[in-house]
Amino acid sequence: MSNSIRKWIFVLTVPVLVVGILGMMGGGAGHGVTLQSANVNFDDKASLQRGAKYYQNYCSGCHSLRFSRFNRVAKDIGLNAENGFSDDDVTTLLNENLIFIRGEDGKKVKVGSLMKTAYNPKAAAEAFGASVPDLSLVGRSRGADWIYSYLNGFYLDPSRPTGMNNTVFKDVGMPHVLGNLQGWQTLDHNKGDEHHGAPKLSLSKPGSMTGAEYDKLTRDITNFLAYVSEPAQLSRKMYGIFTLLFLMVLFGFAYALSKEYWKDIH
Repeated sequence: MSNSIRKWIFVLTVPVLVVGILGMMGGGAGHGVTLQSANVNFDDKASLQRGAKYYQNYCSGCHSLRFSRFNRVAKDIGLNAENGFSDDDVTTLLNENLIFIRGEDGKKVKVGSLMKTAYNPKAAAEAFGASVPDLSLVGRSRGADWIYSYLNGFYLDPSRPTGMNNTVFKDVGMPHVLGNLQGWQTLDHNKGDEHHGAPKLSLSKPGSMTGAEYDKLTRDITNFLAYVSEPAQLSRKMYGIFTLLFLMVLFGFAYALSKEYWKDIH
């Protein structure tokens, strides 16, 4: 094999390996706990719409998405002209279902506004001991599996100020805002996954949802947060395929040019 071929193989394979390794490192950050698979699917627009609804109803009171705008999110999750929604329809749907924030004038913010929260950071720090984080990039920094495992990992812990703890985020300061839906879990210290040492949680008091319904809800929220962290995911895979095809064609031309250039020398 010639040196030029080895060089091209190195150039094409090393970036792929580096991206793969970084992806595995980022997606598996669970502080020693085996994470559950979220199985996110950005093509499932109904799931993204439900996730946006649940997020706004249960999470947006404290957590902002300051890098996203209401109208951009609406377009990406399927509330657009391609699916039969006019601009007026989208505005109405957003105002009735997703926009709960009001500006200084007391009126709802506009559909083109950033998805901020009205919660005062200082008040949050006093209430929970730390400022409430923005979740715009949590899907990238933690990974979808982490989010899904976190939403399912709350359990009763009387030693904590909120009365709750989490298997994925030890000593979390956030209360279990979905507790009335899921129910209340307890941690069994004597049982666990014999292969991975995963903590065993038991439902001590049922919530208003069944286990399957709550699981669907947390997957929808996870799907939405994973999308929000990188909206380009909806199209970048297609661009990636085209880019790889272009590089393959380019490699063919480069290899043929190299052979032609060096044939008289070798």
